[in-house]
Amino acid sequence: MANDRICVGAIGGAFGVRGEVRLKSYCAQPEAIAAYAPLWTEDGKRSFTVRLTGSTNNGFTARLSGIASKEEADALRGTELFADRTKLPNLPDDEFYHADLIGLAVFDTGGAQLGTVRAVHNHGAGDILEIFAPGRRTTLLLPFTRAIVPTVDLTAGRIIADPPEESEV
Repeated sequence: MANDRICVGAIGGAFGVRGEVRLKSYCAQPEAIAAYAPLWTEDGKRSFTVRLTGSTNNGFTARLSGIASKEEADALRGTELFADRTKLPNLPDDEFYHADLIGLAVFDTGGAQLGTVRAVHNHGAGDILEIFAPGRRTTLLLPFTRAIVPTVDLTAGRIIADPPEESEV
């Protein structure tokens, strides 16, 4: 998929019997997900308008265009939804969309390459960069904080990191 879309949420399955879905938003302002419509499937073959109808544990209930039955809603369980980048807000200089970080080369402060960002995780305490390096048995996990990652240069496609001693390669 081209980098012109960003994952903004996922469908958790049906809610009720009339085609509503449970919707999890990955947006900083969760309810803003509806404003970014149409939302696309990852392959770009389907798109939906979204109308939030209520809230549920860890998300919302919503109506998606073209979905009228519980069976259709259940068939979408686990589907990630993507918004056109042009519909998303511009971020401040020190904030980044996760999609923009994945694939960037990571160097230490001495210029040695540590690897490439494979994923960005957040388990509630802040973002963690997963760095893959050929020849390593495990990936390197770095907290995505200004102290550990002082420089992100999207234009140059690189990150400068200062990993703690116990994390170094």
